[in-house]
Amino acid sequence: MSQLSSLCVYCGSSTGSDPIYLETASELGRYLANSGIRVVYGGGNVGLMGAVADGALAAGGEVIGIIPKALAEKELAHPGLTEMHTVSSMHERKMMMAELSDAFLALPGGIGTMEEIFEVFTWTQLGFHAKPCAFLNTSGYYDDLFSFLKNMVGQRFIKQEHLDILVIGKNHSELVQQLSEVKIEAFDKWIDRKEQT
Repeated sequence: MSQLSSLCVYCGSSTGSDPIYLETASELGRYLANSGIRVVYGGGNVGLMGAVADGALAAGGEVIGIIPKALAEKELAHPGLTEMHTVSSMHERKMMMAELSDAFLALPGGIGTMEEIFEVFTWTQLGFHAKPCAFLNTSGYYDDLFSFLKNMVGQRFIKQEHLDILVIGKNHSELVQQLSEVKIEAFDKWIDRKEQT
């Protein structure tokens, strides 16, 4: 259905307070599998992470997990993945996830999810890669974050063109389709760059 072959999914190792988060994560996994899109994620067997992986695997999909040795036991590394890579550090984990993926999608999650999606979004902003980044805004989970990002634009710390690169949606199938179609254009990151003399 798309030019996406691998999608990196960032999400919580907890399930959150609303059952819709877990349900949506499972649905996303199944949808990706049925669409022939490989799931790349953090390798955990718990929370939304586990739900995405289980949903994809149950539908016959391919799921690749990357987890640091120090977290393999704490996050209960998933035993049934297509591939599991155990790495030495978080830096190595995130780099491998980025290298194996064509695009990045954040589901509801905590600090780790924010750190991961914003790191790859920064790389897009700086032109280090041209891979799109997205948020699945289940039940308005990210509404306040998007308001804050708009405030950053208003305060001249982000260009509107860079904020517009983010793909945002509440429907997983529409969002994945958008990710398969988006084209990343290069914009100068610096708002107040001084001319070289």
